[in-house]
Amino acid sequence: MNLTRFFRSLQRYRHFPLQKTYEHYLSTLSLGDRVIFFLLVAVVAISTLFVIGSIRDTLVETVPAHGGTLTEGVIGAPRFINPLLDLSDTDRDLVNLVYAGLMKVDGTGALVPELAKGFTLSEDKKTYTFTLKDNLLFQDNTPVTADDVVFTVTLAQNPVLKSPRLANWKDVSVKKIDAKTVSFTLSSPYAPFLENTTLGILPKHIWEKIPVEEFPFSDLMIKPIGAGPFRVTKINRNSSGILDRYELQAFTEYALGEPYLQKIIFHFFGNEKDLATAFQKHEIDSTHSLVPEQFLKQNVRVLKAPYSRIFAVFFNQNENKVLTNIEVRKALSMAIDREELIRDVLSGNGETLSGPLPDYAVPSSPAPDIGKAQLVEAVAMLKRNGWKFDLEDRVWKKKKSSIRITLRTSNVPELAQDAEIIKKNWEALGVPVKLELYEPSDLNQNIIRPRNYQALLFGEVIGRIPDLFAFWHSSQRNDPGLNIALYTDIQSDKLLTQARVESDPKKRVALFEKIQKTIVGEVPAAFLYTPTFVYLVPHDLRGVLLPPIITTNNRFADVEKWYRKTEKVWPFFIKK
Repeated sequence: MNLTRFFRSLQRYRHFPLQKTYEHYLSTLSLGDRVIFFLLVAVVAISTLFVIGSIRDTLVETVPAHGGTLTEGVIGAPRFINPLLDLSDTDRDLVNLVYAGLMKVDGTGALVPELAKGFTLSEDKKTYTFTLKDNLLFQDNTPVTADDVVFTVTLAQNPVLKSPRLANWKDVSVKKIDAKTVSFTLSSPYAPFLENTTLGILPKHIWEKIPVEEFPFSDLMIKPIGAGPFRVTKINRNSSGILDRYELQAFTEYALGEPYLQKIIFHFFGNEKDLATAFQKHEIDSTHSLVPEQFLKQNVRVLKAPYSRIFAVFFNQNENKVLTNIEVRKALSMAIDREELIRDVLSGNGETLSGPLPDYAVPSSPAPDIGKAQLVEAVAMLKRNGWKFDLEDRVWKKKKSSIRITLRTSNVPELAQDAEIIKKNWEALGVPVKLELYEPSDLNQNIIRPRNYQALLFGEVIGRIPDLFAFWHSSQRNDPGLNIALYTDIQSDKLLTQARVESDPKKRVALFEKIQKTIVGEVPAAFLYTPTFVYLVPHDLRGVLLPPIITTNNRFADVEKWYRKTEKVWPFFIKK
């Protein structure tokens, strides 16, 4: 059949029986009936489309989409946006976003590869060998190589730079194996070392041109270039020349994939009042520096995570012999109302402590002896052990001893408030208390270092991979050790030594459980609480997981996964 005959056959069948019937039916209807007919057809068509759409919605999945902006408010402007010199919370916030390390902390608190493809650990547990991923780039589109890693670590080790990271790398030998491989050799096994490899890597080709002495004055301190998830694109100063706004854009070549958020904008404020005002006016979306109860009526979500630090009253038995009696230490501990401390000082944002480790670090740790003060039981314990309360002198006595305590701490507001409550609790038990507050530097230099205290209210940063050796091993009782309870126990010493070299997380936790149980039983300190980190974010910000917080920049652990926009896709298009 040629084309001419084909088209003639189509013309012959252009009118179908149904079409003729339809046209004939419409011709018999009045104008009003035709309007009703077409309306009914439209309703049926729309309903059909709605049903099809509903079926589609049950089959497709909602997934994060690229785009959207988060505006964050923080107190204080940055000065050193550099992983070797960052000092303030704001410095560290921006370092966390701009720079990338061999490893990083994820939203669960686990250490995962970032620039590294992976690592191996030598049989003697002293040498870590890292291999870099392929096609890594800095934000100026130059490759990331092993040279950059060696350069960064060598700088951290340079005493002229005076980096806060010097102690982490002082006794570590770093060696380039090839362009994508680097090794670190420790003088002795140390399990927490792996956390040091989260250090942001500097681009050697930029920083090697700057003398070490001039690092703090370089423009790169405020215009950084790294390999992290976001790059700085705009910087704004106010009329006084002070930095008040940073704009960061998603780095499309980031090692873990392009972040979903297109931008993060930082606004810097001089104080909490200005920050709160900006939050109330919706000039910022998120912040971690405000008490949430004031803002719950706004369109915010409150996220919380434990700080990786503990607060306790540490007893120095050498300075007050009455503290050598375990029943006295136990009674003092039981008399403290932890719930009152958390409620009145932390606005409810804290958890009572079971021992020297936060509960998240030792899941099966023993339950705390108290939360609410147990004065009746504390009094009974003292009486059972031969102590009598002298009504005339208003003090507990036993032979020639009497229970009197001098409590020393820092004059920072939270600790000063804690101390007042503890003083009130102990006086309710019948123990006279002399409270002394010191400037933080004075407390450290003249009180803590010479161990010049009877009872010391103080906080300790535990770390993501806890190392209790410095805080509780008997070799650390004297300065510069941090065993401020002057705790001594042969079995604990052995366990503490094993724990700091054990690379298997499960075995390490098992060791921590034994250590915790032993220390809690001896009551060398009255363990109080772990503070809670509070982060206010907009309701539509998703994908946020908060790990245990050591410093506030840890809130950005999984920032590349945060999103405000979504899209619907068929399941077979989703990458698993």
